[in-house]
Amino acid sequence: MTGRPSPELLTVLRAHSPRPLLSGLRAPTMLVQGMADSLFGIEQAAATARAIAVQVPRLAIRWIDGGHDGLSSTAAADEQALRDWLADTLRGTTLLAGAGQFIYAAPIPRRRTVAPLFTTPDSPPTATWTAVPLAPLVGASGGATSDPQRIVTPPGGQPASVTAIPSLGGLGVGAAAYQLAALPGQSAAFDSPPFAQQTAIVGAPRLTLTVTSTGPETVLFLSLWQVTAGQATLPRRLVAPVRVLTTPGQPTSVDVALAPATWTVEAGSSLRVLVTSTDSAYAAPREARVDLVAVAGGELRLPHVDGYLLAAESDLDTESVGVGTAIALLLAAFGVLAWRERRRRRLLPDRDDLADVPLAVEHLVKTYADGHRAVGDVSWRAERGQVVGLLGPNGAGKTTTLRMAMGLITPDSGAVYLGGRAVRPGAPALRGVGALVEGPGFLPHLTGRANLHAYWAATGRPIEEARLDEALDVAALGGAVDRPVRSYSHGMRQRLGIAQAMLGLPDLLVLDEPTNGLDPPQIAAMRPILQRYAAAGRTVVVSSHLLAEVEQTCSHVVVMHAGRVVTAGPVADLIDSSDTTVVHLDPAATAETIAAVADRLRSVAGILEVEIVEDEGDSRLVVTAGMPRPDVVRALTEVGADVVGLSSRKHLEEVFLRVIAAAQTAGEPTGSVTERLRQVRAR
Repeated sequence: MTGRPSPELLTVLRAHSPRPLLSGLRAPTMLVQGMADSLFGIEQAAATARAIAVQVPRLAIRWIDGGHDGLSSTAAADEQALRDWLADTLRGTTLLAGAGQFIYAAPIPRRRTVAPLFTTPDSPPTATWTAVPLAPLVGASGGATSDPQRIVTPPGGQPASVTAIPSLGGLGVGAAAYQLAALPGQSAAFDSPPFAQQTAIVGAPRLTLTVTSTGPETVLFLSLWQVTAGQATLPRRLVAPVRVLTTPGQPTSVDVALAPATWTVEAGSSLRVLVTSTDSAYAAPREARVDLVAVAGGELRLPHVDGYLLAAESDLDTESVGVGTAIALLLAAFGVLAWRERRRRRLLPDRDDLADVPLAVEHLVKTYADGHRAVGDVSWRAERGQVVGLLGPNGAGKTTTLRMAMGLITPDSGAVYLGGRAVRPGAPALRGVGALVEGPGFLPHLTGRANLHAYWAATGRPIEEARLDEALDVAALGGAVDRPVRSYSHGMRQRLGIAQAMLGLPDLLVLDEPTNGLDPPQIAAMRPILQRYAAAGRTVVVSSHLLAEVEQTCSHVVVMHAGRVVTAGPVADLIDSSDTTVVHLDPAATAETIAAVADRLRSVAGILEVEIVEDEGDSRLVVTAGMPRPDVVRALTEVGADVVGLSSRKHLEEVFLRVIAAAQTAGEPTGSVTERLRQVRAR
């Protein structure tokens, strides 16, 4: 792609050009051209106007602020002007004021949505010219203000400046747009002094560039920016491309016309001519080159016409309306929040009788939008010094309960109290809660230590209160704590999440599946940490599906099923019973033999229940009896049981299976208990 049309293309363009037809044009003519048009610019309408001005009886010219790249803000006035002009020309009616003159749209003022329209009696108008000084932007190239500025064309023409984006209209004309257009090393900027008074520019500003290039030719792109209070904006998203034939190393001067349009420069503002070596809207040479660019004579020539303001359309003060709307919405939002907060406080008063209870859950109910009741009338407590295990199969409502306990979601009814204070989203009582729910979230590019610092900084509390060293001891990450978190394994992230929850040593620690991802040694190491934490007068609530681990770690358990609490109490009471004997049988015994022994044992007076539990390599009977244990042992011998061991301690798993099975037989949703236990995870 050379940027030059081929002879064949020129032939096609000339065959479709209106220029050969202009010489015979004698009818009244109205030319309408948009200034937001990077495909067909104002200069083409101006050339047509000059060609027919002396031969048509009436010529009307209208420059609108819309075009190929954007809609006109004065569309209604533009359409009415066309109707008036056609009415006068075709019907012979009286010409309305301005219908046959030069009318142009100025830039849309601040706080407005419609461009003001100006008119002149001459069509086409006669412009007057003024010159303003133009000097290199101080610091733009690192040299003195009189030095030429160096700009580079990168190999392949990339990255390219982004100045005019077809179809985007006026989007992105602010400070961010200037950063995209004025790429360092690929642009040169020349500024005028601040204007002493408001100045209107109508037409194509001109300047003379002196270019010294390393190649036989160079392609440059010029745009006109307005600088107010140090911020450059682009009122017209137009770019003037210029090709300069040069002798390498020799300065060449060329007169350049910027893209024609209209500008209004306010007093105190200045103009900036930006020269770039690339532009994303144009195909430019891809060869690398270096150009030295200066403004010959150091001046920018500006065209002016004597126009007067036409009657304006009704318009809104967008800034005032926007600010007023934003304030109204903000006040409404604050009002709704305040109303909801007052309502929650009125409905959920604090409870002085629960001041010494770290966590009290009372009659919680939560139903989701799909109609599923996740939690129904759940009540339990966690006292000081306790490690409470929250157990239940998949979908039991454990995590939903924990979310409500921490104010993350709102219950349909019921309440949660922390030290007697009702829990609401953002409640002050939550300051004393440390939590790890459904996996930790960290910034992957920060180290583990930096993530903990950032988390604590978000609380607004002094770093001295974080007890960071103790939390890092819990994490046991060693030197990895100073590596980016993205390099951590799942288990390392989990340990860091537990450490984060323990920052500040909160009175209540809530951990959802804390051992997820930890290996057996790490799980074993976590057990005494949680027990010591609670022994110091704090409270720990653990949701887990590892029943054996809960049995060894927790002092109390709460078992949930289908959104209800089915049993709760101290672990020791649940797994140890004087009326229960666990009988371990000979591993060589067959299932038929064990079943026969169980049947004979059930017929013995005083034996209340016999349950067969079969694990790999361990067959046992759980015997519930209303007789002393020695009598139970004697009965086992009489029925021919091959006994290899006895204990009075049940495993938590057996208790769990029993209460879940009992809940199902009581009318809860049925299904395979074993299969559900394999999926015991938090909802």
